[in-house]
Amino acid sequence: MRQIDIELNADENRFEITVDGHLCILEFELDGDVIHMNHVRVPKAVGGRGIAGDLTRHALDHARSQGWKVVPNCPYVARWIERHPEYQSLTG
Repeated sequence: MRQIDIELNADENRFEITVDGHLCILEFELDGDVIHMNHVRVPKAVGGRGIAGDLTRHALDHARSQGWKVVPNCPYVARWIERHPEYQSLTG
């Protein structure tokens, strides 16, 4: 697995990383111990590099470490979880 520098920006309710000068984010809302993952945004200029997947994995790993349940409102996140069964228990 490659090294990535994704940060939690709690003030903005998002996980973020800047790649080649482009801000890539996964936006969320936290309601108690439930995290609603609402939108992943990766600019086209840096698309196709797996950044959305990295953001999603990082956010899900963070949710797991906090004991949070996940509501995948973002279609990308929902599909990603479907393809990675090791994360499906987070949505139960």
